[in-house]
Amino acid sequence: MIYTKPRFLTWFFLEINKMALKPTIFKMNINVSNLDQDIYETIPLTIAQHPSETTERMVTRILAFVLNNQEFLTFTKGLSEADDPDIWAKNYSDEFLLWIDVGEPGFERIKKACRQARETKVYTFNTKANVWWKQSEKDFSTIKADVYQFDFEQIQAFARLIQRTMDFSITITDNVFYIAADNGSCEVNLTTLQGE
Repeated sequence: MIYTKPRFLTWFFLEINKMALKPTIFKMNINVSNLDQDIYETIPLTIAQHPSETTERMVTRILAFVLNNQEFLTFTKGLSEADDPDIWAKNYSDEFLLWIDVGEPGFERIKKACRQARETKVYTFNTKANVWWKQSEKDFSTIKADVYQFDFEQIQAFARLIQRTMDFSITITDNVFYIAADNGSCEVNLTTLQGE
């Protein structure tokens, strides 16, 4: 069969859409002992890793979720919805209780989030974090947002432990996450850049 150019392009884009990558789903049970907040619980978690998301970014979302676990807390569509945070808590009245971004968001985005949510938090984690904070610190000091930084090499060590289905434990004390899984263990340090 000979395709005319427009028909061929239509066929080509339909085939591309069929092959579009879908998120990878991870299911885990996390036994959490937060000694800093006197919280002991098991969190069943299902998390979708966007095709363009690194495992390091995903595990940072997991740690942020565990640290802020509360009623109404949920993962959003994340990278699929640019205007949404990575994690949020909204009550039954659709009021923003908590906005959490992972990475190095722009100041204007977080300034807007501070107007929408009761609490706004940023968790940065990668090799760009120090440069980003040096450039952003002055602006961020004018708004009420908590900003934290995870150690990237330690985040990489945690990412290497991740499996599609797994049970593991996290013990939190003095802003250090001690992570133990069947296939290994690691620790991840959290530094407060701004806020509590």
